[in-house]
Amino acid sequence: MCLIQLAFAGDGETDAVLVDPLVEGLDLQPLYDLFMDPGVIKVFHAARQDLEIFAIDGDVIPAPLFDTQVAAMVCGFGEQVGYETLVRKVAKSQVDKSSRFTDWSRRPLSDAQKKYALADVTHLRVIYEYLSQELARSGRTAWVEEEMDVLRDPATYRVEPREAYARLKMRNPSPRYLAVARELAAFREHYAQTHNVPRSRVFKDDALLELVANKPKDLGELGKARLLLREARKGAIADGILQAVADGLATPREAMPIPPKPRTRDQINGALADLLRVLLKAKAEQAGVAQKLIATAADLDDIASGQRDGDWTRGWRRKVFGADALRLCEGEIALACEGQDVRIVELS
Repeated sequence: MCLIQLAFAGDGETDAVLVDPLVEGLDLQPLYDLFMDPGVIKVFHAARQDLEIFAIDGDVIPAPLFDTQVAAMVCGFGEQVGYETLVRKVAKSQVDKSSRFTDWSRRPLSDAQKKYALADVTHLRVIYEYLSQELARSGRTAWVEEEMDVLRDPATYRVEPREAYARLKMRNPSPRYLAVARELAAFREHYAQTHNVPRSRVFKDDALLELVANKPKDLGELGKARLLLREARKGAIADGILQAVADGLATPREAMPIPPKPRTRDQINGALADLLRVLLKAKAEQAGVAQKLIATAADLDDIASGQRDGDWTRGWRRKVFGADALRLCEGEIALACEGQDVRIVELS
């Protein structure tokens, strides 16, 4: 945690403050008390990484909570809409991006950095008020609340080092590949937690997968890694990488992770998958909601291969898409085109 930006209801842009958590002896308990005050709504944009820091540092997750990125996706602003876009479209203002890529741990902060940091929150109240009104008008406030339940769940941020490899995106991995990936991911997670740094500061996912593929055995081989940060090629991180690779290679076969069983093409009904994509696109456009917030491409393949459980079967996603997706799979409905529109046809 390098810098905390807070804005509050007042007369103008000056009603915002910066809190420096790097000051020695600073007590953040008043902030955490505010986070737990049920009478104050805490508004974030793209809250997940921020909430992970608070959950780990103070064992607290703000409530009640409102994430403007999630709300904007429900209100039809597209997938993973950026803060700058909402400032421009809703607050009718601009954000200076000159300090966007900066090291917030360095002190002192320049006036330009402080100005950028304050602008990062001063428009949030206007955006929140607009989006909350849109949600109330469309009857979708409960939809966002379902998403906030996930963000408020401590399990969302709890990562066991030995299970961290499961979050990596790997294609058709072998047991040995998984064994090395498990050891490297566990080392990275442990190092990040004990040194209080983001995982990406140790090494990023693409660098981890490169290490798994090349399996360096010494500093010379490690130095050939294209995606590894310079700081990770020496010292404790380099030693940890080499030891993790060695441990992964030495893992007995019976102790290796079992690869997930890949779906073959004949397990997926291709025609049904295509129909589901058409249905999802039509439903998302009708609802004015980002497609990926409703269901992912992997979800559609799951449905087309016979699976009948997932987030798409529950809550607002079921109302928007899931119920009709199941009916389509059961042959109860068909899809028809009328000009540019897709409509559902009931089958007797």
